[in-house]
Amino acid sequence: MDIQFARIDLLGKELNYVQSVLESGWLTTAGKTLMFEEKFARAVEAQFACAVNSCTAALHLGLEALGVEAGDRVLVPTMTFTSSAEVVRYLGADPVFVDVAYETRIVTPKAVKKALEEDDRIKAVIVVHFGGQAAPLLDKNGEDGILSICKRHGVKLVEDAAHAFPAYCVQQDLSHLDEKPLRPNGSSGYVKEQMLDREKYLNSRIKWLPVGSIGDVTCFSFYANKTITTGEGGMLATNDANVAERVRMMRLHGINRDVWNRYTGSTADWEYDVAAPGFKYNMPDINAAIGLAQLERAEEMRKARQRVAEFYIERLSNLEYIDIPRINGPFEYHAWHLFCIVLKPESPVSRNEFIEKMAKAGIGTSVHYKPLHRMTYYQKRYKLKPESFPNAERIWQGTVSLPIYPGLTEEEMEYVVKTIHSILY
Repeated sequence: MDIQFARIDLLGKELNYVQSVLESGWLTTAGKTLMFEEKFARAVEAQFACAVNSCTAALHLGLEALGVEAGDRVLVPTMTFTSSAEVVRYLGADPVFVDVAYETRIVTPKAVKKALEEDDRIKAVIVVHFGGQAAPLLDKNGEDGILSICKRHGVKLVEDAAHAFPAYCVQQDLSHLDEKPLRPNGSSGYVKEQMLDREKYLNSRIKWLPVGSIGDVTCFSFYANKTITTGEGGMLATNDANVAERVRMMRLHGINRDVWNRYTGSTADWEYDVAAPGFKYNMPDINAAIGLAQLERAEEMRKARQRVAEFYIERLSNLEYIDIPRINGPFEYHAWHLFCIVLKPESPVSRNEFIEKMAKAGIGTSVHYKPLHRMTYYQKRYKLKPESFPNAERIWQGTVSLPIYPGLTEEEMEYVVKTIHSILY
């Protein structure tokens, strides 16, 4: 077989919407982008959404709008893509790297609290919703979530949600649910118990909020392999009108009127002012047209990804040589962008050997991620040591991302699982 690591689902109205843009003669940022922003804001229950050309751009603009500047410090998990930290350096600020939980690859409230107590110079916290699972932002069972901790310390919360649309944060009393890891005593029965219907749990005991409606700024990615795509693109969501206004201005050279506004407004279309030295981060209408079609099917595609995740968990949870990710809550609250396993040290093959054997069998895989404390630039500049990040190190040594996307067939999933078994046994 030939099973790619990622395969794009373009089975909606993408062609129709793109054609309408081409026929309009207006290809840059205009009406379709505005429509995409409005519909996306409603989807994540945010007051404002600002379309840009990448999640990296959204992170950069978000930090800038929140006032991060040279000399400031920003908390960043080491287990993430480089853009989460590089945007901090764009502004002349310094990232402060923190370890993540082994089971989820997500930074914990305890780690955030400890970092903020030890360093009062930290101005913002970047939280990464890893793989599609939301970070523990909200208070739960009497324990403070990351949002409460940030507010108490007076620091801004920036959510890197490149993996997390549509995904949800849950604040609830989960004492009535079994919260053990997903493979107690080698049994797969618990997996079925966790495949919960969201509607069943939308009652007075539960508060669930879409990722995008909680922090000061939330940044999404629409890169080609994400849960919805615009080819290249991103979105910044916020409930702060001042942040939204600043982002909209700075995403297009710091000009106080965008092209569409100048074209459709009553003032002369050539007249504008440069209020600040901004950037070139706007999203063209062609990309927004694709995004509109993808947004219409977002939940359908999320469910299709969940189907793959359920299959993997059911078939791989009993294997002694691998760890599967822990899912904290209903599967329906997870975007399922990635499905990452970790090969244990006692595995008969190394991570790299495993990837090579999978490739020879025609199965694409990837690695998410080589942690930032191992990247030459950050390692040298901040004198980072692997032993300071034991969980990320443990993950990094054995991590492999398996194919997970809506178009993966039953036959292909079966082949992936059988190939894993044949490599390990």
